[in-house]
Amino acid sequence: MRVLCTVSGWPAHWFPMVPLGWALQAAGHEVRVACPPGQAAAVAAAGLVPAPVLGELDMTFMLRYANLWAARSGAWPYPWPPLHPLTGDPVDPATFDLDAFAETAKRRIATETGTGFAAALDHARRFRPDLVLHDRLSADGLLAAKVLDIPAVAHLWGPVGTAEPDPELYPLPVDYTRAFPRHGVGELTADALRYVVDPCPPGLQPPIRGDRLDVRYQPYNGPGGPGDPMPPGDRPRVCVVWSNSMSRMYGDGAYLVPLVVRALAGMDVDVVLPAHPEDRDRLGELPGRVRVLAATPLHLLLPGCAAVIHHGGAGCAMTALAAGVPQLALTFGAEQRTIGARISATGAGLDLAGHLADEDGIRAAVGALLDDPRYAGAAGELAGRNAERPSAAQLATTLAELAAVPVA
Repeated sequence: MRVLCTVSGWPAHWFPMVPLGWALQAAGHEVRVACPPGQAAAVAAAGLVPAPVLGELDMTFMLRYANLWAARSGAWPYPWPPLHPLTGDPVDPATFDLDAFAETAKRRIATETGTGFAAALDHARRFRPDLVLHDRLSADGLLAAKVLDIPAVAHLWGPVGTAEPDPELYPLPVDYTRAFPRHGVGELTADALRYVVDPCPPGLQPPIRGDRLDVRYQPYNGPGGPGDPMPPGDRPRVCVVWSNSMSRMYGDGAYLVPLVVRALAGMDVDVVLPAHPEDRDRLGELPGRVRVLAATPLHLLLPGCAAVIHHGGAGCAMTALAAGVPQLALTFGAEQRTIGARISATGAGLDLAGHLADEDGIRAAVGALLDDPRYAGAAGELAGRNAERPSAAQLATTLAELAAVPVA
């Protein structure tokens, strides 16, 4: 079987697909990953074969643009202004001509999506896949599968599904190019998603359209080793992990690591903090119980941790889930809020609105995670449910059977 994967320009969106790509390759199937050129090195580092032909649709640009519309409608909750989609400078929504900029934005988005649609279709015609696997925002693969009349399988990256009632969580990009109807395969709507791989265990599964394909969540957080070994200590260890993309999307006020460190400084805990080099200077002087590490795959850091604090990203939440570690999500944006709330609803963690969090609230939440055994118990139960789910190897067999069935 030949499998064409298509991935968008945000690694966290397609990293959950990597173990399935390994399983397909290990089973003898030929796997090719069509990606934006900016993702080719990361795809190759994951041990998969890149085809860097898709458009470079900048997800930071897209989210900043959406934030401007939120501000215009009164739905921007933060006490600082949104950012200009191109420059990243703060924007006054009252004076910014969003209608004029919208034309520029639509042309930019249409150019990149049009490039991706055409390239994916051309590559698929030459590669002749039996099945397409795509992340939720990579509609390039969905178009190719529809035109070639082969199964298309969307892969979720966490507990946000394809049938969410919140319009901010719409699962697909906008087809400004009208490529889908031009190729005679209908409109690009959520109803086009027939098969959906869901890595979430029972109790966390999001609403989806179509057929749900279950798989165990196996963390892949990028290449790398564990760094310097951390000997066990007498105090509970808390991991603080934060994406520097939050500042690029929501502004400097969304970089909460200094606030979190100050909150934890008053607690009897050890803190492990993986930090990007560009963020190290922003941390200032740190307490002695804080150990800063170079970027390290999160799944290598969490064993031995009593809690983890993060921004509500799916990769952080799902990796903590698989490790059975209670988590505190300090969230910004609709997707992060949803993920944080859904983890909290399982009893395996807590969530706070990032722009409202303060030192006292963070200390109280972390104290609850450490002192109340129900959180550790729920986190362990969720990890157990995850471990019982079908492996990537089992799902690879299911996909091969699916590809052998003519599309209805």
